[in-house]
Amino acid sequence: MIPAMSPAASTSPGAFAALNFGRLAAMGAVTVLILIAGVWGSWPTAHNVMLTKGRESGTVAVTACGDDTCTGPYTPVSTGSKARAQVVIEHTVAVQKGETYAVVVKPGTDEVMRSGPAGVLYAWVPLGGALLLASVVVAGGLRLTRAAKVLAWAGVALLTAAFVAI
Repeated sequence: MIPAMSPAASTSPGAFAALNFGRLAAMGAVTVLILIAGVWGSWPTAHNVMLTKGRESGTVAVTACGDDTCTGPYTPVSTGSKARAQVVIEHTVAVQKGETYAVVVKPGTDEVMRSGPAGVLYAWVPLGGALLLASVVVAGGLRLTRAAKVLAWAGVALLTAAFVAI
């Protein structure tokens, strides 16, 4: 009787090394793609909220909410900002009718976004989800459990901080 050989033992060392390198390269590329997508999803809001120099900032008192948006009067705080009778803010769990929020106006529109720590953390929520997803790929595909734990805890910390701040 011939003893059974493992698939790794039956292939040449060069082929095994090439397959291993291919797996590492593919999973590394997937991980980088996931993280870039997380930043890409966060940046349209985050850059307006974080880089406020030269942007209009103020407060909005939410008076009405629909399915997707809420509206209310805008009171300026920054110099050069003008008062508006009505601005639009995205209706999320972070916005409720009857509350007043610090906001930044999207340039060239009457749309506003939450500012301050809550707005910054909320803007980076897509990156938090991407960190969690990337941790699964790093753990399973790259077999780097410590790096995966770091990514997972960073994602959990970001999402938890956003939840608490909002």
